Amino acid sequence: MTGPNGLGDLIRDPDETIRRMDDWAAGFAAKAQRYQAAQEQTERLRLTATSSDGAVSVTVGADGTVTDLTFSNKVKSFPLDELSRQILTTMRRAQSGIADRVAGVMAEQLGDEDRETRGALLDSLRGRFPDPDEPDEQPPAAPGPVPPSPAGGAAVPPTPAAPQATPPRRPAPSDDEDNNPW
Repeated sequence: MTGPNGLGDLIRDPDETIRRMDDWAAGFAAKAQRYQAAQEQTERLRLTATSSDGAVSVTVGADGTVTDLTFSNKVKSFPLDELSRQILTTMRRAQSGIADRVAGVMAEQLGDEDRETRGALLDSLRGRFPDPDEPDEQPPAAPGPVPPSPAGGAAVPPTPAAPQATPPRRPAPSDDEDNNPW
């Protein structure tokens, strides 16, 4: 590898070696600045979803944490289990947009640079924040049947309803995470 632009040329021309190293360092510094700008813009991202009836609004950051939760007066008449369901469903809808918004920031700041890194990050975000599986407004489950009282008049308390399947909980973020999906 001693032909044109090879190692032999660099050894014979130390000024060319220094120029190439300076170019490499400048390119690396510019890349670092683009990544820093993408990170800062991502940290400022906020996504908001509102339930279809307008009762619940949830805002999340790029790491999926809830940054704001608001209710309309409609929630005063909601059973607690319905309110919980609407909060979680609305939160998941807000979170489901994270990957697309981060992809937009990355495209704007980084262009076509580092496709593998971008793909891995966005795949991770899509895995953590998929589109919600359930429709937004699902009617509450009907209570289970109450068994008849046994002969002799002694009342038997109703058996508790079978627990409903709930989606797995995401692990709580560690203290050193700072709204940074990187």
